[in-house]
This record gives sequence, C-alpha cells and structure tokens, in this order.
Amino acid sequence: MMQDLRPSFDLKDLAQAGEVIVKPGRLLLETGPREGMAVLLRHGRFAEIDEAAALCARHPGLAAADLPRHLLMPGFIDSHTHLTQSLGKSLVFGEPSEIFRRIWVPLEGSLDEHMVHLSSRLAALECLRGGFTTAVDAGTRSAGHIGRLTEAAHETGLRLVVGQICNDLGGAAHVPEPEQIVRTAEAHLARWRGDALVHPSLAISIPEAASDAMLRRISAMAAEAGAIFQTHVNEHLVAVERSLVAHGRRPLEHLAHLGALGPQVLIAHSTLVTPQELNILRDTGTAVAYNPVASVWKGNAIAPALQMAALGVRFGLGTDGTRADGFRLMDAAEALQRAGYGLASGDNSCGAGWLWLQAATAMAADAAGLGAVTGRIAEGLAADFLLVDLDRPEFTPSHDLSWELVRYGNRDQIDAVFTNGRLRLLHGWPVDWDARALLEEVRALAAPAIAGAPIQRIHPTADSQLAARAS
Repeated sequence: MMQDLRPSFDLKDLAQAGEVIVKPGRLLLETGPREGMAVLLRHGRFAEIDEAAALCARHPGLAAADLPRHLLMPGFIDSHTHLTQSLGKSLVFGEPSEIFRRIWVPLEGSLDEHMVHLSSRLAALECLRGGFTTAVDAGTRSAGHIGRLTEAAHETGLRLVVGQICNDLGGAAHVPEPEQIVRTAEAHLARWRGDALVHPSLAISIPEAASDAMLRRISAMAAEAGAIFQTHVNEHLVAVERSLVAHGRRPLEHLAHLGALGPQVLIAHSTLVTPQELNILRDTGTAVAYNPVASVWKGNAIAPALQMAALGVRFGLGTDGTRADGFRLMDAAEALQRAGYGLASGDNSCGAGWLWLQAATAMAADAAGLGAVTGRIAEGLAADFLLVDLDRPEFTPSHDLSWELVRYGNRDQIDAVFTNGRLRLLHGWPVDWDARALLEEVRALAAPAIAGAPIQRIHPTADSQLAARAS
C-alpha cells in the first residue's frame, strides 16, 4: 500500500493557529536541509526548533501541522528594490544605462499620492509572490508620499526597510533646505522605530546628489539610530568618471574619504570596483546589494560577488526592481558569477549552492540591518518563511536540495508565504485582501499616469518595432 504523504493539516488553518507545531518534510537551517525536524510558532516567532518527536512530546496539547512533502525555508530578502517603479517596469527594456535620469526620476516624480500607493502595493504583491518576505526599498523620489509605501507594507504583510531620501543637490521631485532634510530624516527614524513590519532607513540616491556635508551627516545619523544608510555607488561608467572629474576620486573612494562608510551602510551595485575598493568595503564593514539581473538588463558590469565572499565583504542579493522571483534571482546570481569569472578560472563550483541560498536569506538580512530579526529559521526570530512544494518533477529525485533550489526552484512551487507567523499568500494569492481588484485598478490608471510623465525612451518598444516590420 502506498504511503499517504498529503498534508494532514490545511494550510489555511495555520492562519488561525496562534500557537502551532509545523512538521515539514525538510527544514532549511543554516547547516542545510534537515529531515525529521519541526518548529513551534508562537506569537509570530520561531519559539522552538527541535526534532519533531521531541518537540511534540514537550507540547502534547498543541496542534501539529504535518507537511511531509514541503520544505519550510526562510523567506527571501530583497536587499535592493524600488517599490514605486512597478508601474513602469517594462519601459526600461533595451534601454542604455542610467535609466534613472530619463525614466525613473521623471516617472516617480509625477506620481500622485494614490498612484504611489498603487505602485507600492503592486510591487509588494509581486515580492510576496516571488517568495520575498522582506524588501529593502531605496526610497521614493515622489514628493512627500513615503507613508503610502509603509501603508502598502502593512496592508500586504511585506516586511519593509524603507529609505527616506535625503538628497540636497537634486535627483528627486522636491529638494528641501538641508535642515529640513535633517528634520524629516529624524522624524522618519522616530516614526517607525519598533514597528512590527516597517524598518526605517535613510538614503541618498547617488553620492553626487548630495553635498559632502549631507553624506557625512546622514550616514552618521543612520549609524546612531541603528538603521541603515543606502546609496547607489559605482554602478555606471559615466558616474565613476563624473566623480573622478569632480573629486579626483571614484565614488566609493570618495565616500571612504568622507568617513561615510561603515557597517550601517548598504551600497547598491558596486559593479565597477577596483581591488583597493574591495579592501575598503571589507575594512569598513560596508555591505553591498549584489543585483545580478540589473547587471544583465541595464548595467555596465557584474559585481565580483565571489571575490567579495572570499574577502569577507558583506553582501546580499537584490532585484533592483527587475523581477520579483527569489529562486530566479539565486539562479542569476550564480550564473553571472560563472559566466563572468568561473568559466575563465575553471571554477565549477562558483560558491556552491549554499552560498546563493545564504546570500538570498541570512546574508541579505545582515546587509539590510535585520540579522537579529529575520533571514533564518532560528529561535527568537520572526516567523518569516515559505512552504515550498517538493512534490514536483523538478525536485524528484532529490540528491542535493541546496543546489536544486538554486537551479530548479521557481515561484510557482511556493505554496504559502508567512511573515510574522501570519499566512499572507496561499498558492500565489493573498488570503485577506482582493489582489484582482488591485490589478484592475492598475490596468485602468497606469497608462494615463505614465503618459503624463516626462519620460525619455531611447528605443521604441519591441511591440511597435514588430508592428512596423509587418506593415
């Protein structure tokens, strides 16, 4: 007789259970996938982790969810994204670099409060569907609407590190006086301190969008508040050259010269880094968001993530708002290191599967300043996790699950997404709000919003080129 391996517990019931033991077929711990383990969820946290038999024996009165064909793993952490760019995400396909100047700044600056909310909610839904339980938003360039990003996080259940942009030399819809920027930054840090889902951060879009004094001050403010300071650095050749002309130093070197680097800093991209700059990152404890898909789609280079790992430079994986699929992000991260460095050196491992799992979860949480909050299945941390269906051809037979998740994983294999112990998505859709209604509203309003923005595209769309060829 065949063994019945169907779940003995309806996943929807986990949404109502305040205290429950979950017994997955595999549990992804920092030491790798383990069989025969279980977790006790209590008040939105991993209260206990032990062998299933021992845990159930200690708590005989608790309900136990038996999920023999599921993997329970940490939710992915997107260490760099832009929630208010979701309405125009495919406008950048095929465009040359520095698209923020021609597309993102004009688009974000034209969004009213309602459109900021719609964009943020759509992006949060995409994140959760892709297995991201946490996203690090680099800050919206829309004027005064950052509260709608945080509202979207609370409505959808996405854990969000949200940056307050502090530019004093441009690069945003509105640039206040320096002291007003500082007061707004202080209010932002205070407003979200201790929130269950929203974590405040400070940001400057790129170093050249702020004065040296503001760069130093904002980075120091973030450090004092236990928050992270975000900025885009060494991403494009033209930006590196502008910094050399203006300061005689590359952007990362200039931040180091100012004393604006440190463990509180999260640098997006760092694709164009010299050996000396890698040493600067290591020596200052500065973290990096490695955005592999962004490198392919619109970048100048690939961040040397394997070299960063070897040197001990802190880094996590980020999407840069390209596509929200944590599994495909890991695959891209490994594939670009293989294409950029591994093939030339005969490195067939390229960090091995475990590195990219770590970079998408625990390492990304550390880079985001959330290492003590999320990113791992560990006692006391927030119960931000995924239930992945292993009863799929891609995982059968299974010989090395860590590698299989990197190479064969996809978001359609995620059955459930939890943050703070609450079920947020089941089979790709929210359990407590109407995502279909959101999509209908976006379809109705996105085109007029984009049409009213002073966007400059270099190339026509692929659809229009095909139509022209056919005519």
